[in-house]
Amino acid sequence: MWRGVRAVLGIAVAATLASTVAAPPSASAAAGKAAAVNCKKVKCIALTFDDGPSPYTGALLDTLRSNKVKVTFFVVGRQVEKRPSVVRRMVREGHEVGNHTWDHTRLTDALDGEIVSELSSTQEAVHEAAGIRPKLMRPPFGATDQRVRAAVQTAGLPLVLWTGSTRDWELRNTKAITRKALSLVRPNGVILMHDIVPETVKAMPGILSELRKRDYHVVTVSSVLGDRKLEAGEQYPS
Repeated sequence: MWRGVRAVLGIAVAATLASTVAAPPSASAAAGKAAAVNCKKVKCIALTFDDGPSPYTGALLDTLRSNKVKVTFFVVGRQVEKRPSVVRRMVREGHEVGNHTWDHTRLTDALDGEIVSELSSTQEAVHEAAGIRPKLMRPPFGATDQRVRAAVQTAGLPLVLWTGSTRDWELRNTKAITRKALSLVRPNGVILMHDIVPETVKAMPGILSELRKRDYHVVTVSSVLGDRKLEAGEQYPS
């Protein structure tokens, strides 16, 4: 459905996108919202998962639910279209859903209108699946520059990168991913992982167990931000 929409979306839809990006969540989303954690007073770490939803995301959600933690998923629009029920579950269980473009496009190689179209299509796919529109986006490959930030600003979204990457897509080993993830932990850090990597999903119980031992609270990106509001086009961490 949204492949056709992408052909006509562009800068002309940016104003509408910007006005709806902060729309309030549905009642079911509010019901699944995690209890507030003050990351100024306790040690927090934001775990983020890119490129899904995938065939492994359901197992990851099971682990997160059993450990009573919330994370941020940066989803790809075409994958949302394939697995809308998984995105609904993310929202229902209180996780944060961010925009990771429609086709996992390297935005530094895209035209301005194409960037907005990639984002707009994904916003609408998530809304159709789960009744919300993401408030954050992450550029695929972390590829950004001044022009990309300007286009993302037009779309009404801030950019979220990371303080450390597990490079799980390269390691493909549960023990190695666990060691790498834990080596990146620091207060209010943002760790990049992928729910398309099955070894990452298998590593999560051990990672969460060790984080508890270190007295860390696993939270969403927005929880790390607390009362700080990112502006459209702003990059975090800077």
